[in-house]
Amino acid sequence: MKRNFSLFPSQFGFFPYIFLIYVGFPIYYLTKETQGVKQLIGYGMVLLFLVTYRQLYFCMGNKKFTYWLTVQMAIVFILSMFYSLNHIFLGFFPANFIGWYQNKTVFYRGLFSLAVIEILPFVYHIAQTGSFFTASELIFFIPFLIIMLISPFGIRSMNRRMELEKQLAQANKQIEELVKREERVRIARDLHDTLGHTLSLLTLKSQLVQRLIPADLDRAKSEAKEMEVTSRAALKQVRELVSDMRAATIAEELIQIQQILRAAGITYQYNGEADFSKIPPFTQNILGMCIREAATNVVKHSRAAHCQVTTKLSTKNLKIMVLDDGMGVPKDQLFGNGLNGMKERLALVDGYLSLSNHNGAVLQITVPIVKKEEAAV
Repeated sequence: MKRNFSLFPSQFGFFPYIFLIYVGFPIYYLTKETQGVKQLIGYGMVLLFLVTYRQLYFCMGNKKFTYWLTVQMAIVFILSMFYSLNHIFLGFFPANFIGWYQNKTVFYRGLFSLAVIEILPFVYHIAQTGSFFTASELIFFIPFLIIMLISPFGIRSMNRRMELEKQLAQANKQIEELVKREERVRIARDLHDTLGHTLSLLTLKSQLVQRLIPADLDRAKSEAKEMEVTSRAALKQVRELVSDMRAATIAEELIQIQQILRAAGITYQYNGEADFSKIPPFTQNILGMCIREAATNVVKHSRAAHCQVTTKLSTKNLKIMVLDDGMGVPKDQLFGNGLNGMKERLALVDGYLSLSNHNGAVLQITVPIVKKEEAAV
C-alpha cells in the first residue's frame, strides 16, 4: 500500500507548524555571518535542527526520542556558543520536548541539560568580551530564559492532564460497555423470569389437558381457558418489558404469583404488608423477580398443594417468606441455578436469602432498608 507523507503527526494539529516560524530567526542571524564556510555549516545545522524537530514528534515514547533531543540541544549549544548569543532562543524547542518526559528523573535530567546549554554561552560571552552584560541586555535575555526553564513544567503538567483525561475517557467507555453488558444480562434474566417460567407452566398445563381430554372434557376446557389467560398475561408482560423495561413492583408480582399458583392448582395465602411505597423501585424490582422465581420453583419442584407468602416490613429491613407444604428440598440440592441467580440479584441491594425444610420448603429473603434510600424515594 502507498503511504501518504506527513510532515507532522495529525494528532498535533497546527501546533508544530506554528513553531516553525521561529526557525526564521537563526536563518536571519546566519545571513549576517561573514565567513562563507561557517555560514554554510550554520545553514546545515539549521537544516539538521529541522530534521530533529520533525523526528521528535514521531519518536515520542520510544528510545530514539532522547537521541534526537540530544542532537537538537547540541545544535542550540553550538549556534549559541560560536555564532550568535541570540540563538539561545532556539532552546524553546527542546524545552517543549523535555516536558513530554513522564519519568521524573529523566525530566529533571533533561531540564538540567537545557539549563547548562543556555547558561554556558553567557559565561563564554563574558569570558570572550571581558565585559558583563548591560542592563538592557539582561532585561532582554533573562525573562526569556526564566520562561524557557519554567515552560517544561507547564508542558509536563498539561501532558499529564491530557493523559489523565484520556485514561478517564477510556475508563468511561469501559464503564459504558460494562453497563450495556450488564443491562443485556438483566434483560435476558428478566425475560427468563417472566416468559421462561410462564412457558414452563403452560407446558405442564398442556400435558394436563392432553390427559384430561379423554377422561374429563369439561375440566380440560377449563384448563385450556386458564392457559389462554396465562399466555395473554405473559404476552402483556413481555410487551411491557420490551417497550419500556418497566420495573415490576412487589405488589404487582404478588398478584402475578397468585395467578401462577392457582393456575397450577396450588392454593395461595398472603399475610403481611400491603404498602411497599417506602421501598425504592430498584429494590422492589429485584424482590419482585425473586418472589416470582420462588413461586415458579414451588410450581415446578415442590408437588405442594398450598403456598403461603408472608412479608414483614420494619424500619431496618424487609423480610419475605415463601412457605409450601410440598416435598421440601434435598440437602445436596439447596441451591440450584435459579436460587444462585436470586442470590446474585439480592447482593445488589445487600440482601440475602436462606432456604430450609419445615413441613415443606421455607425460603426467607431479607433486605435492609437503608435510610439513604428512604430519603431518595
